[in-house]
Amino acid sequence: MNVPVALATFALVFPAELPDKTAVASLVLGSRYRPRYVYLGVATGFAASGLIALAAGSLLAMLPHRVLAVVVAVLFAVGAVLLLRTRHEPGEQAAPDSGTPATMWRVAVTSFIVIVIAEMGDLTQILIVNLAAHYHDPLAVGLGGLAALWAVAALAIVGGRGLLRIIPIRLITLVGAGAMAVLAVLSLISAVTG
Repeated sequence: MNVPVALATFALVFPAELPDKTAVASLVLGSRYRPRYVYLGVATGFAASGLIALAAGSLLAMLPHRVLAVVVAVLFAVGAVLLLRTRHEPGEQAAPDSGTPATMWRVAVTSFIVIVIAEMGDLTQILIVNLAAHYHDPLAVGLGGLAALWAVAALAIVGGRGLLRIIPIRLITLVGAGAMAVLAVLSLISAVTG
């Protein structure tokens, strides 16, 4: 495993996930139910969606270098635009309250389903697909991405409200979008220079 690739992946996925709807969903679920039950479901949901992203990235990696670099550049650019256009409305992903007791399994399964559905085609999933295709190291990208997603989930569940009082979500969004825009330009340069 390539540790610098894992660290780079963590450094890119972490700020991109902070303002994401799945972080908001984790915050909302964590405020309604026992945090450890929520984290169990959220963590397994991120693992499942990460495996899907790594498989897609491995398929993209089979493309010729120049074609792959252009595809990755476009996906990074789209990711940057999507991140800038994201609206942040706390509570939009809250699980409905059916009046059924909040057992560990009910909360974990609800959290898992919310995360897996919310991550399909999501910005961070696209980012992990791009990084897996770019670095050709799905293990390092997978571990770095999963660690970032789990770290953001833990922050959102335990201390999200406090973090948002310190760092404005707009700043976090701009940093994440800026990083993806830089990666889009670097990938495009790689496509041109070969």
